[in-house]
Parts: sequence; C-alpha cells; structure tokens
Amino acid sequence: MSATDVETPVGLTEAEVAQRVADGRTNAFSQQSSRSAASIIRANVLTLFNGIIAACFLVLLLLGRWQDALFGFSAIANTIIGSVQEFRAKAALDKLALLHAPRARVRRAGDAQEIAVADVVLDDLLVLRAGDQVPADARVVASAHLQLDESMLTGESDAVDKVPGDEVLSGSIVIAGEGEAVVVRVGADSFANKLAAEAKKFSLVASELRSSIDKVLRVVSWIVGPIALLVFNAQIMVFGGWEQAFESGDWRQAAVNTIAALVAMIPLGLVLMTSIAFAVGAVKLAGQQVLVQELAAVEGLARVDLICLDKTGTLTEGTIAFDAEHPVDGGVTPDGWRRALAWAGGDPEANATARCLAEAYRDAPSHEPIARIPFSSARKWSAFEFAAGSDAATDAPTDAAGSWVLGGPEMVFPDNRLAGDARELAASGLRTLVLAHSTSPLDEEAEALPAGLTPVALLTFRERIRTDAAETLAYFAEQGVAVRIISGDNPDTVAAIARSVGLDAAVGFDARQLPEDPAELSELLQRHLVFGRVTPQQKKAIVVALKEAGHTVAMTGDGVNDALAIKEADMGIAMESGAAATKAVARIVLLDGRFSHLPRVVAEGRQVIANIERVSMLFLTKTVYATGLAVLFGLFVLQFPFLPRQLSVIDGLTIGIPAFFLALMPNARRYVPGFLRRSLSFAIPTGVVVAVALFVYSWLATQAGIGQDELRTGSTLLLTIIGLWILTVLSRPIDGWKILIIGSMMLGLILVYSVPLVTEFLVFVDPSIVTAALVLVVSVVSIALIEVIRFVHLRYVRRTARFDPSTAP
Repeated sequence: MSATDVETPVGLTEAEVAQRVADGRTNAFSQQSSRSAASIIRANVLTLFNGIIAACFLVLLLLGRWQDALFGFSAIANTIIGSVQEFRAKAALDKLALLHAPRARVRRAGDAQEIAVADVVLDDLLVLRAGDQVPADARVVASAHLQLDESMLTGESDAVDKVPGDEVLSGSIVIAGEGEAVVVRVGADSFANKLAAEAKKFSLVASELRSSIDKVLRVVSWIVGPIALLVFNAQIMVFGGWEQAFESGDWRQAAVNTIAALVAMIPLGLVLMTSIAFAVGAVKLAGQQVLVQELAAVEGLARVDLICLDKTGTLTEGTIAFDAEHPVDGGVTPDGWRRALAWAGGDPEANATARCLAEAYRDAPSHEPIARIPFSSARKWSAFEFAAGSDAATDAPTDAAGSWVLGGPEMVFPDNRLAGDARELAASGLRTLVLAHSTSPLDEEAEALPAGLTPVALLTFRERIRTDAAETLAYFAEQGVAVRIISGDNPDTVAAIARSVGLDAAVGFDARQLPEDPAELSELLQRHLVFGRVTPQQKKAIVVALKEAGHTVAMTGDGVNDALAIKEADMGIAMESGAAATKAVARIVLLDGRFSHLPRVVAEGRQVIANIERVSMLFLTKTVYATGLAVLFGLFVLQFPFLPRQLSVIDGLTIGIPAFFLALMPNARRYVPGFLRRSLSFAIPTGVVVAVALFVYSWLATQAGIGQDELRTGSTLLLTIIGLWILTVLSRPIDGWKILIIGSMMLGLILVYSVPLVTEFLVFVDPSIVTAALVLVVSVVSIALIEVIRFVHLRYVRRTARFDPSTAP
C-alpha cells in the first residue's frame, strides 16, 4: 500500500484505547430502536384517567364497598396487559436491532481486528477495504487507489477518489481499493450522528388514531368534573338532601352511585386496545424483517396517498451489471479488444463498473500489462498497456498488444466524436463507457491519455433493478397511491429506470430548474413523476410542498442525503443497508432491504385502523350513553340505576372482552380519512338512544313503585340486551370467529343471570311481570332505532368516503 503522512502506522495501543474509553471519547451513540422502558410504564400507568380510576377505587375501599371496586382490578389488568404487549414488542424490536448492528475494522498495536462500531475510539486507525461502510468521520493517512461511494451523502453514485489528507465521512462505502484513516470525530460529533440527533427532535409519528382518541379524552377530562358534582348532588337530593343524607349515612350510597356514573364515562379500554393493536402489529412485522421504530408507525403507511422513492438502494440494488457491447461503426477494430476487456474486469484494483466486465469477458491475457494508470473519478478513465510478444500460457502471439483506455466517452474523446451515440444510449438509462486503443505507449508518471487513440466499442451498463420493485409499485398503483421518484442521479437515467419498473415517465425533470416558490413547486410536482439531480434540501422541499398540497407522504431512501426528507415525511422508510443517520430518523426500517415488504406493512396498518374504528364505536357509544345517563339522572334527580359492580361485569362481556378479539382480527378494508367523524356519527346517536331508553325505563319503573334492587336488575338486563345488539351490529358480517366471540359473550351473560352465587354478588333479583314487560318493550324500540341509525350511518360513510360498500366499517 502506497501511503504518505502515516501518523500512526500501528494504531493505538491497548492503554491508549482504555484511556479514550475512560474519557468517553468513543463512537457510542444511543439510537433507540423502540420506546424506553420508562416511557412505556409512564404511558400505561401515569395517565389522568388512571388517576381518576385510582381515586374512585380508593374511595370505595375506604367505604367498605370492595364489591363495587371491580373496575379497579380491571384497570390494573388493562395497564398490565398494555405494558406487557409493549414490552414484548420492545424486546422483539431491540433484538432485531442488535442482530443487525454493524462492525468496524481497526488496527491496534499493529494487529487488524473487527469490533463493534460503538467501540471505535478517537484516533483509532480504521482499515478500509472494498465493501466496508465508514463507521466514523476520519482522515485518510494511506491509500491504495481508495475509492468511496458517497451517494448516501450526495445522492450521486459516481465513485470519489480519496488520497492521504482527504476526509471520509461516516456512511460512505468503500467500493474499490483500500486504505487507512485516523478517526477525527466520534459519537454525537460525527456527521451522521449529528444529523440523527437533530432529526430525533421530532419524536412522534403522525397518528390519526392516536390524535382522535386524544381529542375524545380531552373532552371527557373537561366534563368529568362538573358532571361528578351534578350527579353527586342529585344522589344526595334523592336521599333527602345534604343534611339528612349525612345524618342517615346515605351519602355513602350517593358516592357509590356517582362513582358508577364516572367510571362508565371513561373509555379506558379504547386506549388499551389501540396500544395492543399497535404492539401486536409491530411484533408481526418484526417477523417479516420490518423494524418498526415507533408503534404508531404501524398505522402510518396505510394512510399514505403518495410515496416518494429514491432510486439508488430503493428501486435499484445500488450495484450495476454489464449490459452490452456496441462496436463503433467505421472505427478500426484491433485484435484482442475483448481479451483486453477481460483483463480490465479481472484487475484486482478495478472499480465497481469495470468489475462487471469479468462475467462477460473471461479470456484474459495470462501476463500482466507493462504499464497501467488506475481509474480516477477526476479523470473518469483508466488505462493499461500490453507488450507485443507471446502469451505466456499459450506461447501464441499476444493479440491485445498496445495501449487500452476505458472511460467516459466525453473524457476519453474531448472532441465529442462519440457524443451522439453515447447520448442516445444514456437516454435509455444506461451508463456508457468507451474502450479505445492506441499503439503509443502509456506515460504512467504524467497520467495522460496516449496519443492516437481510436474508439473500439461503446460498453453499456445498467443498474440492477430490485426484483420486487415493479410488483410493489403495481400494488401501490392499484391502491390509488401516487409515486414520485426523486434522485441525485441524471434525470434521463432515473426516468429510464422508472419506465423499466412500470411507471409512465417519458422524461425526467432536472431539479436544477426547480422553482423556489412553494406554489410553483407544488404545481410542477403534479405534472412530473421523475426528478433527477435533486439535492438533499430540494428533497425536503418537495416533501413539504406535497404535504402542503394535502397529501399524506411517505419517503423511502438509504442515503444521508435522504435523511432530511425522510424526517419531514409523514412516514419515513429506510433500508437496513442505508446510512445510520437515515435509519435513525426513519419510522420503519426494512432489515433485509426488500421493497416488497411494504404491502405487508400497509395491510397491517389497515387492519389496525379498520379494527380500532370498529371497536371505538363500542367504547364511544358507552362513553356517550354514560355521559347522557349522568346528565339526565342529575337533572331529573333520580337515583342512578346501576351499581359499579353491575356495570363492570356487563361492560366486560358486551364491550371489553369482545373488543380485544375484534381489534386483532384480519381486516383488509382500505383506509379512508375521518376515523373519528365516522365513529362519532354512529356512537353519538346510538349512545343517546341507550341513555334515553335507560332513563325512560327507570322513570316508568319508579312510577310503578318497583324497588331499587329490582329496578337495577331490570336496568342491567336492558343494557345487556341493547349492548349485545350493538356488538352484533358492529360485527357484521358475522362469520367464523365472530360467531364464536358473540356466542361466548351470550353464554357468559346467561351464566351471570343464572348462577346463584353471581346473582347474589351482583344484587340481582327475579324481575316481576311489570319489569319484564318494560324491559321487553324498551329493548324492542331501542333495537329498532339502532338498526335505523346503523343503516343511515353506513349510507353516510359510503357517501362521504365515495368508496366501495364493502369497505364500510
């Protein structure tokens, strides 16, 4: 290895490494692949509604009414289940992240060794070889034709020569040659990690489910206090007023009734079901080699209506292959030119493009050239010279004698004699080189082109297209998801690749002509699908413009140059082979780099959204009718018709338990915006019907002189019938597992009303004929109204969504 300015030829000693580790000068950088344990516990335990539930639970225990504190144990179980599911997801995601942790090669005390990237320290001597990814910012101290692919930084896939004194940045990939470099920046100070740290300031992915549920919780949190006072005052009045209630001790029952009203209003189960659905989805995707870095990202891709794709590493594998040879018409074709190409392809120091020739051209001369000039990204050509004489292997005359030059047509022939042919080939998306021959000798010291060059053949190379790219893009087209290709490469090349994967892109737009005005940029983005020569800042501007135009945007990529756009997008997707900074800001990482996983992510997100929308109507209906009951019974000063224990059991069997299973069932319904509006359009009128039905029953039962225990039994029976009907309505079409779920809940409710020990605990009594008749009549009327509401609701959903009827929730 030729080198100059070698400061530390043997690398650091063990003592020097230990000192730097003690000083904290390591490449360790915290890049969480999942939520922290503290954040999981905090999110599941320390919430406002858990506080309200805990206070109510404590009050009932102090009053000696532990029987009515069942909801407290249910809330604890919910918290434990939610935490366990998220911890399981965290364990799976952290395990995947650990399995895919990168390694680095360093020289310490004269010995080369592989270590974890995090164990690299300041001043370490990196040993760089073809295929390596630079683990930390460093300065080159030795180079043997070292070439780096900086496309992750610039977006352009041209190789860049590195000589002693040049700086290499983390994320670059060595594509040819080898070298050594001294680390100059580590950890949070390195280029890639600085970008990652800045990007991580934006922590939460946009989630319609999460934001919609938060809106509901905010409204409930505002009204729960005033309603508590209203209900408590009404219950006190039922027992003869404040003075009499406290003298008789009936205030205790008033407090129990108030707690029953408050607990029913809080949709704790909805938050739990959403967390579980996200966590289960993340674990399932982990099994598909998809790392979800934030649970709500499971939902994200299902909402996307436009996806921006980087070419290199996304549509293509990031490698190239030989395409064809095109002998130059009218040129002088010397003997042995294919043997010269065979040697160029087999040269150990060949760059990535030249190495592609080895498979097509195998019959190389057995002896080495007498002179050679290696490829340089500045010159964009390489050259070698064979002497005339006999082939050492065959003793036959060498037919590859003379000087050969392989390089870019415009660089080898500055007079542009090949410009027409080369441009035509490039327009088809092919990278073009020319092989030229001269009888003049090479001047290795001057590194100049030999005199008298004549073109022999144009050689074309194509980028390797991912085998799953066309199929995946076709899937997105079927789903109505628009596509934009934005790349740092030549626009014509990018457009040709886009056409090869099925996109209708006649030409590519040169991003150097992009307008800075957001309105003009937005209009241009509607007319063009493919953009080339795009800078990282322009990628970000394109994403911003598309979002401002009303699109939900996903961005895929693997380079540092994609990081800003991926961070700005609604859904950022990175390849495992990509730069650390890009993976740090992405919400989803494809661990095996297979683009074809995205449809599976979409399907999982759709299942989560559609199922949560279905179960949310159950929970929100409960919140509405519980709020309505509290207001009606508070205003009309009636004793609340339930004990907390009665509501806990009925809610569990008609809402909580079936919702758990419904939230995890297969569901392929397409995403349609407006989740909360659709849910409330069913929950509000249905909740009002339930509240009015229970109020009417209670008022009529009171007027008929029915006792309090029998009144509560009838109220519970009425709520059971209506609750089961709502569950059945929202489960349609009822088949397979749904039959088992609903049937099991019915069986459970029959046992609740028939097992003596349970009926005694729940304070149920045998209903009289009057109570049974009231329950029957009110139930029939309520069910009829609920059927009408569901019919109108479905028509409303189909009309506003303008979607296939089968996609209705």
